[in-house]
Amino acid sequence: MKDITEKGITLRVAVAQARISMPPEVQARLRERRLEKGDALEIGRMAGIMAAKKTWEIIPLCHPLALTGAAVEYEFAEDGVIIRATVKTRGRTGVEMEALAAASVTALTLYDMLKPYTHALEISGIHLVSKTGGKSGDYRHVAASS
Repeated sequence: MKDITEKGITLRVAVAQARISMPPEVQARLRERRLEKGDALEIGRMAGIMAAKKTWEIIPLCHPLALTGAAVEYEFAEDGVIIRATVKTRGRTGVEMEALAAASVTALTLYDMLKPYTHALEISGIHLVSKTGGKSGDYRHVAASS
């Protein structure tokens, strides 16, 4: 585990994103919240927030952090859903891993809840969108040009 004893306490915010692609008829079920297992969007949101809070338990050498905020938001795209997770803390180390865990676990939860309807599901594009605070400064993802 990295020694962060001498690092200053600052506000740290990280945003991560994941995407899950699916056929249109499955997306319609998701939007209309017509799934056998329940409301996948809300269950996914809770799973993502729980993952952020427990990241230190599943990623070796990750520091346990007192999070001050964790949120998961959705944006429907033509072929699926974009998941954005935002995590905040005031501390000595950043929350990038917590945001990435939240986005990833949310995507996995949606996958699990949608698989009874299709196996044509694909999780992709998991990445850090931005981070602020800390010694290394701010970061914003710049999409690669095609």
